[in-house]
Amino acid sequence: MDSPPIVISRDEVKRVLRYIDLIPRLESALAIFSRKNSLEIIQPLRSVIPLSKYNGFLGLMPTYMEQEGILSTKMVCFYKREDGSTLPSTQATVLLFDPEYGNVKAIIDGEVITAMRTAAASAISAKWLMPAQAEVLAILGTGNEALSHYNVFTEIFTFKEVRVWSRTRERAEAFSRSVAGPVKVCVTVEEAVKDADAIVTVTRATQPILFGKWIKPGAHVAAVGACRPDWRELDDELMREAVVYVDSREGATTESGDVILSGATVFAELGEVLNETRPALREKTTVFKSLGLGIEDAVSAKLVLERWEATQ
Repeated sequence: MDSPPIVISRDEVKRVLRYIDLIPRLESALAIFSRKNSLEIIQPLRSVIPLSKYNGFLGLMPTYMEQEGILSTKMVCFYKREDGSTLPSTQATVLLFDPEYGNVKAIIDGEVITAMRTAAASAISAKWLMPAQAEVLAILGTGNEALSHYNVFTEIFTFKEVRVWSRTRERAEAFSRSVAGPVKVCVTVEEAVKDADAIVTVTRATQPILFGKWIKPGAHVAAVGACRPDWRELDDELMREAVVYVDSREGATTESGDVILSGATVFAELGEVLNETRPALREKTTVFKSLGLGIEDAVSAKLVLERWEATQ
């Protein structure tokens, strides 16, 4: 009780966190979230404080899972950066508490947790919604989330071709050199997504960059960027014609510009698919709009602490 909290750095999180362990934990967490049982989880909507001077926001994401004994909060700053900015678009820290005594047990760098749990959630959506014989993956964006999505999608699925697009060819080429497998660099979004079976959008866009007219019928889109009510990555046609899945209905209808501004109808939460209370319409064109949940950070942080303690 009197001992100081454990501090786990970004490098340590990277060393101990693995998708093979993380994905089952997240599947269970998403299923729990969608059961809406307050005896299992209490997770309010993310609180957001504007950082107007710096064109950013501070998000607070507390979660309490009574049966698992997890009490945590993630604090994340995210920014709308100009193209070419060298400043980070996100910075995050996760605190784990002892729920009985209230003391902080661990302070964990949240950058790797955020990148990996977000990519893992997208991969879970693809596992249920992507075409069964998927051959082509397109990634729009080249930042940390693009890399984490490349890593998990190529780890658990097999694609004949992976494509990447960025606003600058230099960043797309640098991304292609940074990963283990072959990646085709595309000059336009349309070129990148033509006949793609799975599309991941992880950009800083605030206006639509991906248009429904370019999408192959039956494709699956994991839309990760545009986390504010007035930011968008996907156009009205795509949002209205696709079957839209989300991590949280409340979150999507409050925070997602792609959902709010298009007037799209949310068909299901991903956890409802995992609970088999809503169907996975794999034969349809689908969108998974991901905003991120505190429960994802909570179970990820607990896993990091467990793995870190096992190595000491």
